Amino acid sequence: MVVSDITNVIEQWCPLEFAEDFDNVGLLVGNKKNNISKVLISHDCIESVVDEAIKLKCELIICFHPIIYSGLKKINTNTYVGRTVTKALKNDINIYAIHTSLDNNINGVNKSLADELGLKNRKVLIPKKNTILKLNTYVPNSHLSIVEKSLYEAGAGNIGNYSECSFISTGKGGFKPNKKSNPFKGTVGKRNLEDESKLQVVFAKNLKKKVLSSLHKTHPFETPAYEIFNIENIDSSVGLGCVGYLENPIGEIEFLKLTKRTLNSKVIRHNKITGRKIKKVAVLGGSGSFAIGEVINKKIDAYITADLKYHDFFKADNKFLILDVGHYESEQFTKKIIENFLKEKFPNFAFISSKIDTNPVEYF
Repeated sequence: MVVSDITNVIEQWCPLEFAEDFDNVGLLVGNKKNNISKVLISHDCIESVVDEAIKLKCELIICFHPIIYSGLKKINTNTYVGRTVTKALKNDINIYAIHTSLDNNINGVNKSLADELGLKNRKVLIPKKNTILKLNTYVPNSHLSIVEKSLYEAGAGNIGNYSECSFISTGKGGFKPNKKSNPFKGTVGKRNLEDESKLQVVFAKNLKKKVLSSLHKTHPFETPAYEIFNIENIDSSVGLGCVGYLENPIGEIEFLKLTKRTLNSKVIRHNKITGRKIKKVAVLGGSGSFAIGEVINKKIDAYITADLKYHDFFKADNKFLILDVGHYESEQFTKKIIENFLKEKFPNFAFISSKIDTNPVEYF
């Protein structure tokens, strides 16, 4: 097996196109054609994790957080990033990071957090924008069903709980082939008008290459005419955070105890207790201060996240209970999510869960 055999499946599950702009996901170190026999799964990839991979003879590390966030001007052993990358390269170890492509997966980071808390009737907190594209293409009527079927098989035409969605209108297609052409219909050197249909379908942007490949394979014209547009429709199945409901309302103190017990947190920072009941809960693993406005708009009773600053607690304006449970603590189930997915997809391959605790934060 080679690296891409694993990463291609991961990218069908968590497309790189759905990662946040600031992020750095995908194969960070190595070569997609490198042979591998074992994979180590870790939360972070630091030097001690690379040492673990060397010891266990794992040629690929799949981590949640990327070791490289931004462009490196130097790779040396003066920093923990440089030491990690240098050691990985020296020992032919590939590093793949998944991070916000998993954050934006409805069955990713926040699903596990919501599962542990017992939240019901869940939806994405902040649906991701600009994930849907629209294809307009023009097909001779004789090949319409062939092209249409191929696009559906490539993943186009899915809207919510519906598949094979399209809009078709008929008209005349005009063209004049030159002497170098080999037209499917029409006469060289003469303008032709043919009965054609305009086929319109939407698709997730990560499927663009696959959809266009299917179009070119099945369209009878030498040069198919098509247009692709970004559309503003929001895919409610992709995005950050999760909103759900407790089965029964509970008090704030009881909710804090539930969260502390569920996450095994040593410390939870929170705003003032007001005596409200908690029923509607939002969770966002990792740094979630940017979502406070959305939490207010959605009239949430309690919001669980991490990395809040002093003034972020003021922003809650005592309209909801806000909990900072710690960055690592809020994402602690991530490694298991990745491991379970890969073992299901590759039941006969060796996936090893890292034993290294990479949480850099200690409590006194």
